[in-house]
Amino acid sequence: MAPAGLQRRSFRGLLAALLPLVLLILLFWPERQDPDRDGERQVYLLATATTGGTFYPVGVALATLTRQVLEPEHGIALAAISSAGSEENLRLMRSGEAPFAILQGLYGARAWAGEGRSTDELPFAELRSVTALWPNVEHFLVRERFVSGGTLSDLSALSGRRFSIGARFSGTEGSNRHILQALGLDPERDFSFVHQGYGASADAFQNQLIDGMNTPAGVPVGAVTRAMAAARGDAVLLAVSEDQLAAINARYPDLWRFFDLPANSYPHQAERIRTIAQSNLLAVTADVPDEHVYRVLETLYDHLGYLHAFHAATRAMTLQGALDGLPVPLHPGAVRFYRARGMEIPDRLLPPGTGP
Repeated sequence: MAPAGLQRRSFRGLLAALLPLVLLILLFWPERQDPDRDGERQVYLLATATTGGTFYPVGVALATLTRQVLEPEHGIALAAISSAGSEENLRLMRSGEAPFAILQGLYGARAWAGEGRSTDELPFAELRSVTALWPNVEHFLVRERFVSGGTLSDLSALSGRRFSIGARFSGTEGSNRHILQALGLDPERDFSFVHQGYGASADAFQNQLIDGMNTPAGVPVGAVTRAMAAARGDAVLLAVSEDQLAAINARYPDLWRFFDLPANSYPHQAERIRTIAQSNLLAVTADVPDEHVYRVLETLYDHLGYLHAFHAATRAMTLQGALDGLPVPLHPGAVRFYRARGMEIPDRLLPPGTGP
């Protein structure tokens, strides 16, 4: 039999080991049993993207906000999960695994129309918009010697040259292909594509391995900053003309909008550049209760400063811009929220079967 002193030390060691677990139980047990909540506790999965992009950290910030503000009173929260991005997010939404997701606007438009890469699927009739998020700004970067007019027309000078279109099957690749085709270019014939992420594209540009790239994201994009700093003037961000924007929006009207990059947004960028951006959006399936969508929106916009402080890309988000560029009708809970805030909702964004 062990001596009494050893037994006491062992008992104290066991208590010390169990203490963190006990504290966790005491912390979360009252939360799950709170009888004053409106209904049962409901945690929804929010599909984002890979951990190296913007979707994931913003999704984590939004989920954290709901856990801290919304869940204690109403029992509703989001839980962010990483994914391959917009295309997989739509699959997760269709299957019912993730009722909420962050989507690139183009992928929302394609899903609603039953088009895009996964054309074997029917139109996603249960898809709904919640709010526009931050703008996905197009950054077409090419070497200075290929630039003549300074707009996307200069992309034709890259014929046969190596161009980074984005990682294979990524939202970046999908939107780049859409834009190039809309401009009358044949992506397979006119370019020698390199499939790389943003950081790898910046490295390749710096090492003279590619002559162009496009990295759509919130401003500033670290990869663009790095590439332009290293290029020392041998890199130009292309502007977009009125005619080019009209061509890009021909299939999905009003999806992209002009976006002005102020002078000095990036190294060696002395003048303002007018490019374009599409909205990323928070999407939801139609079967989520109206009250839950309303509360998520209320929490987001009543604490928007939290997201602004968490990630620079969200600083472009405002309540006034919440409907800009949405490609899919709103969820009824979102309609209720925006009307309560005195906002007028375009007919095209009203849910099917909803009156004005």
